[in-house]
Amino acid sequence: MVLIREIAQAAIATGSLTLANEQKLRLMLNQSCDPEDLEAFISLQLAVIAGKVKQQSRQTAS
Repeated sequence: MVLIREIAQAAIATGSLTLANEQKLRLMLNQSCDPEDLEAFISLQLAVIAGKVKQQSRQTAS
């Protein structure tokens, strides 16, 4: 099973969060998660806010 922190680390490393991984995060966050996963998710949120990670769901079609 993929962990929240694995998805967060990959998104931060690539600068992109895919639709599929966004959905996985939503599902996993509805369950209990350990402090390391929560910390990784917060880091991902901060990276999105800072513009370091782009969410595919927020990209406009050209």
